[in-house]
Amino acid sequence: MNQPTPDPVDPKDVPQLATQVVKEDRFPVLASIDNTIPRVRPVSPVKTEGFTVWVANLKNYHKTVEIAANPNVELCYVNSSHDQVRITGLAHIETDASVIHDIWEANSLLRHYLGSPDNPQLIIYRIEPTQVKYMKEWALEYHHVTL
Repeated sequence: MNQPTPDPVDPKDVPQLATQVVKEDRFPVLASIDNTIPRVRPVSPVKTEGFTVWVANLKNYHKTVEIAANPNVELCYVNSSHDQVRITGLAHIETDASVIHDIWEANSLLRHYLGSPDNPQLIIYRIEPTQVKYMKEWALEYHHVTL
């Protein structure tokens, strides 16, 4: 079977191409480690700035235990053209009250289901990138995004 030949990617375009994939995928997949077993699940980021991503979570979810034990995570974004971006990073619990307030005000689902930003079940993870990679569909080659 013949593989399609992807158009070449100009390295100077990689940051913009990666940013576009992140904007287009509303439900990236988050990977974490459960002891020695990888776990993935779709998430809905509540804020994105560049390649720093915030994800809301509830304390009783199992990923809370996983991330507490090992904060190394990866997000995988895929757009409708099957281009992908992988953001590898460290998950930190967001503690900045102004950031939490802005996320709360911008997200009606959080307000509807959790009642207040002080809900003890709410955790907002800030995933700070340590590596970002972009791949065009069928290219089978990742391009690193300079952070």
